[in-house]
Amino acid sequence: MSKLEELKPNAAVRGILPDGLASVISVQWFGSEALELTYKTPVGKVANELLYRHDEPRLEVVTQGRPWSFDGDGRLFRLVSEAQRIRLAHLFDPVLAVHTSVVEPLPHQITAVYDVMLPRQPLRFLLADDPGAGKTIMAGLLMKELLARGDLHRCLVVCPGSLAEQWQDELYRRFHLPFEILTNDKLEAARTGNWFLETNLVIARLDKLSRNEDVQAKLKTPDCRWDLIVCDEAHKMSASIFGGEIKYTKRYRLGQLLSTLTRHFLLMTATPHNGKEEDFQLFMALLDGDRFEGRFRDGVHATDVSDLMRRMVKENLLKFDATPLFPERIAYTVPYKLSDPEARLYKEVTDYVRDEFNRAEALQNDKRAGTVGFALTILQRRLASSPEAIYQSLRRRRERLEKKLRELELLQRGAEVATAIASTVPTLDEEDVEDLEEAPDNEVQAAEEEILDQSTAARTIAELNAEIGTLKRLEALALALRRSGEDRKWRELGRLLNEIFTPGGNGDRLAETPMPYRTGPIEPPTPSPHQKLVLFTEHRDTLSYLESRITTLLGRKEAVVLIHGGMGREERTKAQEAFKHDPEVQVLLATDAAGEGINLQRAHLIVNYDLPWNPNRIEQRFGRIHRIGQTEVCHLWNLVAAETREGDVYRTLLEKLEQARQALGGQVFDVLGKLQFEGKPLRDLLIEAIRYGDLPEVRARLTQVVAHAFDRQQLQELLEDRALAHDAMDATRVFRIREEMERAEARRLQPHYIESFFLEAFQQLGGTTKQRELRRYQITHVPAPVRNRDRLIGVGEPVLPRYERIAFEKALVAPQGQPLGRLHLPARRHDLLPRGRYGSPAGARAREGRRVVRPGRRHVHDGSDRGGGVREEAAAEARGPDALRVRGGGAGQRRALQEGSGARRGASLQAAEHLHALTSAGRVRVGSLGSWPPVDQRDPYNLLGA
Repeated sequence: MSKLEELKPNAAVRGILPDGLASVISVQWFGSEALELTYKTPVGKVANELLYRHDEPRLEVVTQGRPWSFDGDGRLFRLVSEAQRIRLAHLFDPVLAVHTSVVEPLPHQITAVYDVMLPRQPLRFLLADDPGAGKTIMAGLLMKELLARGDLHRCLVVCPGSLAEQWQDELYRRFHLPFEILTNDKLEAARTGNWFLETNLVIARLDKLSRNEDVQAKLKTPDCRWDLIVCDEAHKMSASIFGGEIKYTKRYRLGQLLSTLTRHFLLMTATPHNGKEEDFQLFMALLDGDRFEGRFRDGVHATDVSDLMRRMVKENLLKFDATPLFPERIAYTVPYKLSDPEARLYKEVTDYVRDEFNRAEALQNDKRAGTVGFALTILQRRLASSPEAIYQSLRRRRERLEKKLRELELLQRGAEVATAIASTVPTLDEEDVEDLEEAPDNEVQAAEEEILDQSTAARTIAELNAEIGTLKRLEALALALRRSGEDRKWRELGRLLNEIFTPGGNGDRLAETPMPYRTGPIEPPTPSPHQKLVLFTEHRDTLSYLESRITTLLGRKEAVVLIHGGMGREERTKAQEAFKHDPEVQVLLATDAAGEGINLQRAHLIVNYDLPWNPNRIEQRFGRIHRIGQTEVCHLWNLVAAETREGDVYRTLLEKLEQARQALGGQVFDVLGKLQFEGKPLRDLLIEAIRYGDLPEVRARLTQVVAHAFDRQQLQELLEDRALAHDAMDATRVFRIREEMERAEARRLQPHYIESFFLEAFQQLGGTTKQRELRRYQITHVPAPVRNRDRLIGVGEPVLPRYERIAFEKALVAPQGQPLGRLHLPARRHDLLPRGRYGSPAGARAREGRRVVRPGRRHVHDGSDRGGGVREEAAAEARGPDALRVRGGGAGQRRALQEGSGARRGASLQAAEHLHALTSAGRVRVGSLGSWPPVDQRDPYNLLGA
């Protein structure tokens, strides 16, 4: 360190330039604490710089004629070389992200990231593995690897609104990546006016981006480029061809925009193909617009997409011991017959729905007719759900229409009020209805309530009065049924719950007939009070109704927890954790809010109390329990009302589904969402059954349509289409992956090296650590330079002034009965230490131009007791030119090398090459010293300790 007063003209100063000496030309003082230094660089360029007292530690006036005097700080040199080795750890650990994340990946996840995606530069890829295969884990591993390799700084994840919080939780908990979710408040509070420019790790909701042109304009800003964009549930961004014309959706337009804003573009979906090749190729154009450009022609534009996507189906996924990853699954149909009061209410409500459908069609207004039709289907579904749901729906609809009637009477007494009525009715087009089917549960509930309560086909006050009279009559019938307590559907569920939770229950009554599966019959679950069951319903009123009934049946209120779209994130997480870990909780009651992105594999039993009109929902619900980590055979019960119009259609569908399962295996559940019934979705088929199901010829035709949808050949084609770019995994491949993982475990930079480096560097900066358990430490003081590292190197999570425990191995983070630790690993860009050019405090000094090796001082450091560190020795009494000699360290290092630490050897060679570059630049001179052994020209710095 030199004082400012020592800076005189013609003096040579180290610390001004990063790679050489500065020659002082003149000095101009400003008071006593600052001066302006004018200097000349080694190439003759003149420059100036303001220097203050706090710059003195980095300045050193060099005595002319002795630039290599060997007063280098060996401790700092050791830290710099070790930091450089850590920085290069990814070169010697082919699966670095696995070793630095809290995950235990499976073979198919390893191959997806390291064999398929990482070698592609730039990456334009569709990851289409089955639901529950762990695509979020694969995306996280990819991000972590790209971060470690310096190829990722800014990342955007686009996902459905209901999955944003889950993405944030998973990426932070498993990979320690602090993503932020885009909100209106953050957009408005942005310092620069564009929040995307200020935030590097972002999660955005799909519809927030697709529907808001202002947000898209911010994304289009020239400086707003991304290194990686990940789109989850990417099938929502598809377009379609109808009548020879391409119908672009707002989501598809967003996909086109995102594709132009990033270098790496990853689409993730379990359902990339809807059965139409032309739509699929439009979707693939998001990845490669050139290849899929132009109008689709059948038989001409068939394209091999194996280089753009990968798909693995559940049945082909294996664990590291080559056993199947997923257990078997089976579905049962549980029919029940309506009682006389229920049958009367069903007939009356269905007739009302049919009549209103016919009146809506007569309006000659497609949008309004579509809205009224949607409202009537909601009513019909609630009729099938529970007496409570249909009563509350009829009551609310009657009250809202009465309110509307009073308003209209004030406007036009006795006149034609079609315009006035139409102006108050919300309108939906076909795209809006499709969006609602894919929308989060809370949005669906709100939209359904508004549409159901306000949509009417009435054109005059008289027609509206008549409809209100019909609703009053239906409401009275529903109230009488509700008060009677007659509910055959609940009675069937209660019997089922008793058989599941009561030991000694009659398991044969769980289904109509024993159901074989693949190689042999699957036994019904053994009755036990310790089992957990998930029960799905579609309506909030039914949810509350069932909560009361089931708690009475089980005798404990704490036995039931709820999840629905109206719950906040914290409440939902609390309910999910209680269901997983609380032994008192037996039943999870849920709407489809729990069918989206929630992992419930703690249970293996599921009941569909209400059957969704979109069969894709059955697949999604089943996928909540049939996931990675599930060890039990999964059982699903579907409750179906016999002798009802839509019930007959659904029962036929479920029977055909079971026949297909027996023939083709459990994979048929994964193509439910792709079934087409003469080109129509199931919803249209059920509406037709409600409107015309009293005609025998219609019933026969509908049965034939459902049967044809499950034609063996057609199902086989669907399963083959589902394979697309099919990737198989046999036992030989799994064993090869396991062997490679074991080899990588041996080659990787071992945690004790990180531990040794961190403890020494942290102490150098003024930090205080105390060992509390074996290889677990308490940090009692984090110095200010470390705490301020966010301000120095970027945005990250805050550094605390103290930590109860830190550890350097995943196994030591949370040992049983000991405090939770904080994990410190290599290649984490937000670790405690500021990263300079070499990723360490010493590296930061090197970046500022401060020498690591200085003339004139002898310093010996041997770190062999802490993981085999290198020893630096410098001698002042060198013969001939001043020289630096770096020698390999002690026995600990040799033992590590003998045990096969390839990372140590390879990284040391990298450090040797780096030191060789310094000698070539004239910054360090190397020579032999008389008392030392001869120099090995293959390892001139003896860093390998040979």
